[in-house]
Order: sequence, then structure tokens, then C-alpha cells
Amino acid sequence: MEEQNILEQFKSIKTWQSKGTRAPHKPLLMLLALGEIQRGNAGFIPYATIEPRLKDLLVDFGPPRKTIYSTFPFIRLANDGLWQFNKPELLNTKQDYTSKYLLSNDVQGKFPDEIVQHLKKNPSLLSSVAELILEQNFPETIHQDILDAVGLQITFNPSVSRPVRRRDPLFRENVLKAYEYQCAVCGFSVRLKNKILALEAAHIKWHQAGGPDEEVNGLALCATHHKLFDLGAFTLNYELQMLVSDEVNGQGANEWLIQHHGKYIKPPQKKAFYPSPNFTAWHVNEVFKGGYREC
Repeated sequence: MEEQNILEQFKSIKTWQSKGTRAPHKPLLMLLALGEIQRGNAGFIPYATIEPRLKDLLVDFGPPRKTIYSTFPFIRLANDGLWQFNKPELLNTKQDYTSKYLLSNDVQGKFPDEIVQHLKKNPSLLSSVAELILEQNFPETIHQDILDAVGLQITFNPSVSRPVRRRDPLFRENVLKAYEYQCAVCGFSVRLKNKILALEAAHIKWHQAGGPDEEVNGLALCATHHKLFDLGAFTLNYELQMLVSDEVNGQGANEWLIQHHGKYIKPPQKKAFYPSPNFTAWHVNEVFKGGYREC
């Protein structure tokens, strides 16, 4: 099996999709399994080991949901040809199973043997697969957080082609210009000579979820507020008020977030560039964590 074929197989996994709804369950499971291989565990991984870790990942990096289903990706990834079980006779991968069933039967899973062997002998391929999964499903601002959470260390391999949706190279400049080169939350606007420092163009509806490279789907944010936005620490309502999660706490929380709660962000210079309510609603439903603070 050629490396490019392996990448294509990972690229083509089926995830549940409905009007931009996020379903990162399979991607996070695959990243967990890649971390195990990198640490020398190429064998089957018990569901008992996967369940608590995958649930934590879905809480931290998945959409806000009342119920978290870690059994679904563990079973359904096999339908993509990327997962096998120690007891396949106990499972029909078209059906759903309870956590209790998987635990009581000591069901374990892993990537197919041929893929595992390629990933073991070629660390750069493993890195490329991990990077592909991240690029397809998560904004760059939180890639390292996810890698740290799954215990993966990757090295970018420019020699391997990873087909992903192309971005408009003018998106950043257009968004920064629309917001007059300052953070829409805190007004940060530092330059070193003529170079703009730590100011970024954030997608409100993530590029990975089909969000367009247009000003109405963009915010100019400093690097810190960009990351906090992508992690769901705050969001915007349709009136462009900043709403902070009631789960935010700790040192620096007031300085970076709480003091801005309920305040209006700095709007773009043209009304035609105002964030679309469709995209801010997507962020509220798919990224924002917890409830709104009262103060």
C-alpha cells in the first residue's frame, strides 16, 4: 500500500454531517490511536482505555452536547476500512452498542495490520496522517492543544501531498483591513516597523465546516482571543455582543474575557462586512462551551 493511498483512505472517512454540524468523534479516535502507535503500542486498544480519554477529548474539542457518544466512532470507524476488532464475531458495525456491552465483553480495536505496519516504520507518514486529520477537522489555533491531549508529537513533512480544501490567500488581509488592523475584542494593534504582529483573521464558521473565506465570516482577533474563540471560551450574538462562557475561570480570566462580557465588539468599517447571523449562530451551537455568564 502506497503512502498516498493511506492518506487518501484517512481523508475519505465518512463523518455524520448535517448543515455544518460538527462530528469530530472519528477524527479524535484516530488521533488517539496514532498516539498509541507512536508510543510503541501497536496492538489492540481496549474500549475501557479509549472511553474516558475520548469523552474528555469530545468535551474539550467537540461541539457542546448534553450526551457524549464514545461508542459510535469506536464501532463505525470499521465501516471505513480503518478499524478492526479483537472479537469481530460479537459486533455488527451497522448497529449501535452500549458502553456496558463493549466493556463487559472486553472489546478492543485498532487500525488494520497493514496500516499499522506502515505507520510504525514510517514516522513521517504517521505525522502526515495526524496533520491531515487536524487540517480537515479543526482550526490551526487548537492543533497543538489536541496533539498534547492525545500525546502525539508530529513533524510536518512537506514532501507528502495532503489534499485539503484550498483557502483564499486574501482572506487574512481582507478581514484585517475590514477591522482596521486591530483586534475586534481588545483593540490590540502592534507593529514591528511595518509588520503586523500577532493579529489574525478568524473564521467564525470554521473553514473545516464549510465556512467561506469572506469578510462576513471573519473577525480580526489577536492571537490570544483567536484561540479562546476557537476553543469556545466566548462567542458573539447577532447584535455582536461578546458573550463569555460561565465555565471560564482562573488567573487572567477577567483581563482577557470577563471584563469584555456583554460589550459590543469593534465593528468592521463597512456594514457589508458585519458578521453574518448565520455564522455567529453556528459558532454558538457548534463551538461555544457552557452557558452565558450573568456578569
